Amino acid sequence: MSSIAPTPTAPTEIASVIARLAAREARIHLLEEENRWLKAQLFGRSSERATPSEECGAEQGWLFNEAEALARAAATAPQTIAIPAHERAKRGRKPLSPELPRIEVVHDLPEAEKVCPHDGTPLERIGEESAEQLDFRPAQVRVIRNIRPKYACPCCRQGVKIAAVAPTLFPKSLATPALLAHIATAKFVDGLPLHRQEAQFARLGVGLGRATMAGWMIRLGATHVVPLINLLNERMFEHPLIHCDETRLQVLKSDKAPTADHWMWVRASGPPGERIVLFDYDASRGGAVPRRLLEGYRGRLLTDGYEAYAGAAAALGLVHAGCMAHARRRFDEARKTQPDTASHAATALDFIRELYLIERALWDRDRPMQADERVAVRQRRSAPVMARFHAWLEALAPAVLPESRLGKAVRYALGQWPKLEVFLREGEVPLDNNRCENAIRPFVIGRKGWMFSDTVAGATASANLYSLVETAKANQLEPHAYLSLIFTRLPTLTTVEDYEALLPWNVNTELASSAAQPSERQNVVR
Repeated sequence: MSSIAPTPTAPTEIASVIARLAAREARIHLLEEENRWLKAQLFGRSSERATPSEECGAEQGWLFNEAEALARAAATAPQTIAIPAHERAKRGRKPLSPELPRIEVVHDLPEAEKVCPHDGTPLERIGEESAEQLDFRPAQVRVIRNIRPKYACPCCRQGVKIAAVAPTLFPKSLATPALLAHIATAKFVDGLPLHRQEAQFARLGVGLGRATMAGWMIRLGATHVVPLINLLNERMFEHPLIHCDETRLQVLKSDKAPTADHWMWVRASGPPGERIVLFDYDASRGGAVPRRLLEGYRGRLLTDGYEAYAGAAAALGLVHAGCMAHARRRFDEARKTQPDTASHAATALDFIRELYLIERALWDRDRPMQADERVAVRQRRSAPVMARFHAWLEALAPAVLPESRLGKAVRYALGQWPKLEVFLREGEVPLDNNRCENAIRPFVIGRKGWMFSDTVAGATASANLYSLVETAKANQLEPHAYLSLIFTRLPTLTTVEDYEALLPWNVNTELASSAAQPSERQNVVR
């Protein structure tokens, strides 16, 4: 006969069983949550953008769908809605750019058919029908043969004269500025590794090795463009706000193990028309790096919750602002583990969405606001939302499991709250650090292609070249055209003013005028 375990009767034994059951339930809850989150990562939407229905609900302000709120909204809603006149955009294919060269192919009738079939009278041209197609010609590699005639006196056969060699970045090299710009653009804009570019050149009949191209890029990034990078860094320190972020990088040959993490640090600053994006390589992720990068700056710093930035801001006396998008991201992850649309995570997202709806009107490019105007609007509209949001977080914190996704999101938001509130009193500070994250994204995408840097010198050069192309893109410049101009002018520069003339906002008009040349037209009759 099997023995039956005795039923616990002592209060201590009952309390012990209850505690074990509670711990087991909490563990089950966490595992179920993790399972739902992993399924969402594998099969769900990767975008954090709210659905149209969610945005509509937040814009109406019905965060909790309470009957009182609905009744109050219904009572104050207008009975009639005036719809302003508008023009519907024409659907269909967009017209091709008029700046593209045109080849006109005329499909004409044979001469025998240009007569009337009834009386033989010659037909007159009364018009035409035309349709445009987009054609493509593969890249063309050509050789520029530089010829310098020699001159001498026919009498004395002395005093031979010859034109001076045109200054170039790499004397006796076969690379033109346009070729260097193409290689840099392909790698640092399009994410095309040098070994793939080597294969492309081979298909065009050119034997150009990846080692040669790598040497060119290192010399460009580590030496020739450094004065421009220094000027951009000085100009960045003149602006009232700097965004910062960092991402991993693998460097094979360094003092660390080949598999160890290195870091690419990114700073972004400047108003529209004078945007600056700077990349900096460092083997460390420690707090000394942001202190070095921000040494001498006296302004505002906007970052995520990484504590190294907090230490740097405190040491340098900077106003440190937090990123609401990072707080939102944690609640969005928690929402994916809670299928109930009325979950606490969904409520937190509603609070944050309401803040973004207020911010949307404050950064309108067509109607820009001054910093003090933004502060006034935020104090009137955003501050009450933040107060309600904070009170809600404080009340929720003791009721959630600390190790759950929701618990981590609540703890992160409360821990970052002093920095998240900075935007209420600093009109130059936006609600999030998305500008820096958007600037770092091309590097992350390109890293999937070229995967690593071979040496520290290569990582440093890559950082400087990424800085140039991302700054050019931020100022609406075509990267290849901008790099071609830089690489052509650099050998002739001698003064600081010469280098300042090559900053993106100073060459914008020149590049725009060169791109606006009339399109070439060729006539072909068929």
